[in-house]
Amino acid sequence: MRLGLPELLIIFAIILLIVGARRLPDIGRALGRSIREFQRGMRGDDDEPPQKKEHP
Repeated sequence: MRLGLPELLIIFAIILLIVGARRLPDIGRALGRSIREFQRGMRGDDDEPPQKKEHP
């Protein structure tokens, strides 16, 4: 089952009605960040190098 342009426009219109036009960019930005973080986690890319444990 594939979504075509008419279906995507209907979904977008429903989301726009639910959240409002002012909050839509914030929601899109947060969704994009979440997807990027998820992909980074799946690839194992970390911005931080692994920390070595120091033995006393």
